[in-house]
Amino acid sequence: MTKRLCAIISIFLVLAAIGIPAQEKAAAQETSSSVPELEAFHEIIYPIWHTAYPEKDIVALKSYVPRINELAAKIYTAKLPGILREKNAVWTAGVDKLKQAVGAYSTAAKGTDDQALLNAAEALHMRYEMLVRAIRPVLPEMDAFHKEMYVVYHQYLPEKKWDDVRKAAPAMKGLAEAVAKAQLPKRLEAKTGMFNAAAAGLVEATAGLEGLAKSGDAAALEQAVIKVHTKYQALEKVFE
Repeated sequence: MTKRLCAIISIFLVLAAIGIPAQEKAAAQETSSSVPELEAFHEIIYPIWHTAYPEKDIVALKSYVPRINELAAKIYTAKLPGILREKNAVWTAGVDKLKQAVGAYSTAAKGTDDQALLNAAEALHMRYEMLVRAIRPVLPEMDAFHKEMYVVYHQYLPEKKWDDVRKAAPAMKGLAEAVAKAQLPKRLEAKTGMFNAAAAGLVEATAGLEGLAKSGDAAALEQAVIKVHTKYQALEKVFE
């Protein structure tokens, strides 16, 4: 083997080694239910809501305008990860309302009406919280299930990787059972009945998928995955 060929092979192996972590990172980002730009905005919301607003520190509230605009601009152009693709409409509407709140805050900060600025700060905090809630999983158990289902429904199913679907089926059933056992936070206790019914439907659908895991019938397996996805969507609708 020539030195030139050895050098080419070495370069190829190095590039391949670099590419693998990058691919793994991209895959992890696709299944993460978070938007870094929105999380970064908490940096300015915290002093506004927990210090300046309760203390009615108008000077401080006015001084925050440049940073608010800087961080908010990044939210306006942020892209949702793949796992949140079904939240696009809600996200877009929430971003529009946040943009309005930021504009109102900037306008109030230029004036002399202290109460108007305090009201604008309250509205900005509310719009931020609403945007966070729009994409945040209601329960960690639902988030864990969604991450597994995302890979199965959006990767294995389109690519017809039936062996991977079969391997994932038992884990999906276990995660669905964990969802059914989860306790809703107090603010959502009124939805317990609907949640329990929807969670039971999800468990039933994943049990059906697991039952087909040893089957060679790709068509039946495909329909079972679609049913699981539909049942999960029904579960999410409980909290809309």
